[in-house]
Amino acid sequence: MIDSMKASSFSEIRALLLQVRNTPDIELQEQECFLERTGLSPDQLRSINVARAPLPQNVLDGYHVLFIGGAGEYSAVNDYDWMPGVLELVRTAEQLSFPVFGSCWGHQVIARALGGVVINDLSQAELGCLPVILTEAGRADSLFAPFPDRFDANMGHHDRVLELPPNAVELAEGRTQPNEAFRIVDKPIYGTQFHSELDAAREKERLIRYRPFYMEEMPDEEQFNRIVDSLQDTTEVDDLMSHFLEIFVVSDERN
Repeated sequence: MIDSMKASSFSEIRALLLQVRNTPDIELQEQECFLERTGLSPDQLRSINVARAPLPQNVLDGYHVLFIGGAGEYSAVNDYDWMPGVLELVRTAEQLSFPVFGSCWGHQVIARALGGVVINDLSQAELGCLPVILTEAGRADSLFAPFPDRFDANMGHHDRVLELPPNAVELAEGRTQPNEAFRIVDKPIYGTQFHSELDAAREKERLIRYRPFYMEEMPDEEQFNRIVDSLQDTTEVDDLMSHFLEIFVVSDERN
């Protein structure tokens, strides 16, 4: 079964990053972004890209935390050949109270796996640096307690979580939609619709690389360029994932 040893320091943490990428340069960029935001070293983070290789059995063995990143070309709504294995992995982690942090597509996949509803909704797509507002539960949550009631975060998504899983609590909402962040109650499992792994420079790289994908909801190239130029560093989000490691991996807080 899963290695249950609690990491006593960041140097002992072994993290697994689940990716779904067809673009090798962004696959690597995403790995670098998670390293930058968690403070882990390259030898502490292993990546598995399910678009390239199937999930091995007992994939969580030997790890202390699972991160689930974005997807670029893939939707959390669709049933790809590898999707059942990904959903089952999330359910296994939930049953074991294994620490999981999902960003953007990862946020949506966690919600779907545990009984929530995810939809493709171009009318509510979010792109760029946008405001996020903590709910009452978010203000009381150990991970988000240091945040101001309102903060900015970098976004880029066409899918969204319409309904949370039955055992989830909404921690933050956006200006146009709910469920920008949630937690599974009494479990070390979180999702953020915003990109917790991206600063402004990294968000710009990502948007430019996926320009054709995001131009679907843009009236013209000029608006896309305005969004790229308006990106800002989101200092409140900078330490979110390292704070998650401190609370739920190093300290092993479950409630």
